[in-house]
Parts: sequence; C-alpha cells; structure tokens
Amino acid sequence: MTFLERSQTQRDPAQGSPPAPAIAIASIVASMALVAVGNGLMFAYIPVRLGAEGFDPTWAGLIVTGLSAGGLAGCILTGPLVRRVGHARAFMVLSALIVLSNAAVGAGPQPLSWIAARALYGFAICGLFIVAQSWLNDVVANAIRGRVMAFFYVAYVAGLGVGYSTLALIDIRAADAPLIGIAFTALSILPVGLTRLARAWRISPVGVAGMVAVGGLSMTISGFAPIHATAKGYSQADVALLLSAMPVGTLILQIPLGWISDRTDRRFVLVAASALAMVAGLFAIGFDGGALAALVVIYVVWAGASESIYSLASAHAADRAGKDDMVALSSSLLFAWSLSGFIVPGIVTGLSAIYGTQAFIYVAIVIATGFCLFVLWRVVAMSPVPAAETGNFAPMTAQAPLPVDLAFPSEEQRRADKETYAGN
Repeated sequence: MTFLERSQTQRDPAQGSPPAPAIAIASIVASMALVAVGNGLMFAYIPVRLGAEGFDPTWAGLIVTGLSAGGLAGCILTGPLVRRVGHARAFMVLSALIVLSNAAVGAGPQPLSWIAARALYGFAICGLFIVAQSWLNDVVANAIRGRVMAFFYVAYVAGLGVGYSTLALIDIRAADAPLIGIAFTALSILPVGLTRLARAWRISPVGVAGMVAVGGLSMTISGFAPIHATAKGYSQADVALLLSAMPVGTLILQIPLGWISDRTDRRFVLVAASALAMVAGLFAIGFDGGALAALVVIYVVWAGASESIYSLASAHAADRAGKDDMVALSSSLLFAWSLSGFIVPGIVTGLSAIYGTQAFIYVAIVIATGFCLFVLWRVVAMSPVPAAETGNFAPMTAQAPLPVDLAFPSEEQRRADKETYAGN
C-alpha cells in the first residue's frame, strides 16, 4: 500500500477527521507541477533573451531582485487572502497573476516592465507555495505528512527541470516561452477545479451535466453562427440581424419553461429544452443557406432552448443541495460551464478545418442529444426532489454566468471546502 493509499485510511487523532483522499492530494501536487513547467521555462528564458538582445547582465540581476521583492510581499499578503476567500479561490487568483506576468514578458524585451512583471510573478509564486503547502498540511494526516510534502517538492522540482529543458526547443527571439508558460499555468487550474467538480457531481449529476452541455452549446452557437453565416455568403447586415435576434429566444422561452419547472420535475423540462435544441439544430441543417427569415426563426428557438438549460440545470442542482453547499456548488457549476466553453469551441475549430464551418451545427446536435438522453436516464434511475423542497426558478443566461456574490465564503463554507479535501 502506497502512502497516498494509506492517506485514505489513516486518521489523524489530533484533528479527529479523516485525511485527504489520494485524488485530493494528487490534484494539488499535479497543479503545482504544471505551474513549475512554465516557471522553469521562464526562469531560463528571461536571462537568455536579454543576452540575445544585447542588454547588460545587470538587468537580469535587477529582474531577479524584483522577483524576490514580490516574493516578500506574497509571504505577507497571502495568509489574509486565503483566510478571506479560501484555498481554491486564492490558488486561481494567484495563477491568474502568473498568467498576467508571463503576458507582460511576452510583449517584448522591455527591462523595466519585465522587472515589474517578475515582481508580480514573485508575489504570485510565493503565494501559490503558501496556498499549496497550507492546503496539504491542513488535510494530510501527521503519519504521512513528511512523505506527502517530499513528493510535492520532488514533483515541483521535476516540473522545473522539464521547463528548463524546453528552452532548447523554442525560438528565443519569439514569444514562444511566455505563451507556453501561460498555457501550463492555465492547465494547473484544472486539477484543483476538477476535484471541486466531483463534489458538485455527487450533489447533482444532472446539474453538472447541464452546465457542461450548455457551456458547449452556448459558446458554439453564439461563436460559430456568424462565422458560418459569413462563409455562406450572408451580408454583414444579415449576420447582425441573425445575432441580434438570437437573445430573443432566451427572453421568450426561459420564463414559461421556468414556470413549468417550478410545478413539476425539472428534469422533464430539461428533457424538453434539450430535445427542442436538438430539433432546432436539425432544422438549421435543413434550412442552411436558405431564406434569412426562416433561419432567424430557427436560430431564435435554437439559442433560446439551449440557453434555458443553464437556468434550469442551476435550479435543479440547487434543489438537491443543502444550504451550506450553495457557495461551493455555484462555483463548481460555473467551472463546469467555463471548462466546456473552453474545450468545445476548440474541438469545433478543428472539425471546421476538416469538414467546413457547418461542423458546429452537428456538434451542437450531438451535445443536445447526449444531454437529453442522460437526463432521461436519470429520470428513470432517480426519484425527483419533493415539490415542497424545491426552490424558485430564476431566469439566467449562459452568456452571463452565475452571480458570484460567493467571493467571500461563510465559515460554514470554509468548513465545507475543508471537508471536500478531507474526504468527508
């Protein structure tokens, strides 16, 4: 039995609660290892790029000094940040600062701006270390803490090594290194976010699946409809009319669908909305390139049905959540929506290069059909929430995600976040 496996079974008597499961520990370690790849590359890239541009070595030394100054600030300010918003949110905020730092470096060799950028990086990376270490120490049992922390540092150093070696593969005078650093920092958010998503799935599989579905549908339809319409030869005014008409579908369909969902099992309404989106997609194929008036009507219904899944899935998930789960659930649902909205358009872009711009319609039909079948299966497998325990429907749109008045969690939420990584 490995030390990660033992972490699932051993109990810390001093804390009185079970330690983190292996997946929780692994998510933190994996996130920091991914950060390290980008960081290692940037550490190697900056002095070499400055030398290639003919700058005095003093500038590289000043940049290192700026990094250290930022690190001191990170050591002072990260603790209050974690206490205020929690480990997961602090991790994402600090990761975003590293992305901004790398973006500033990617703008070109300007030593003064690079000093500021690396000071920001120093603040963020010291903060990330504090977040990761305190997170692990908070949830790991005393009996395995030494091995977990050793594994954490080995993974980080290995990531740095990979980053250092990557320097040999890039064009030193281009922006490849900052872009790679940004990519790995963005990827580092996924392990932490997916761990929180697992908790939301236990509360409401239909809610999470709905957010994944609507994230893909919303970004695909709104993003690729103008691309496809332009490729089909519609004029600029036609494309503008088509796009401006699509939100009308949300206004028309959300209120009646929400009203019905408050009076029956919301899953039935989700089935109807996803089936309507599927049928509208089929009509979009049938009338593709045809009369603009017909396409406007089809896209109004298509967009309205797809967007309605967002608010219906959110309401359904809230029906199944306890009061103390609401904050974590909302942020996790938003993560699922954002993840799908990031991945699906990338898939559509690749398919469009092979099959043409019409590919987005087929992808949207597949998503709507898959979600419809999943909800039907859940209807058969699981009983509905009693009507007396459901909340009230509130209209929402996937273009304006869940309101995050959740940035500052309650004490109950902090305990709930801790339990997520303690295996409760």
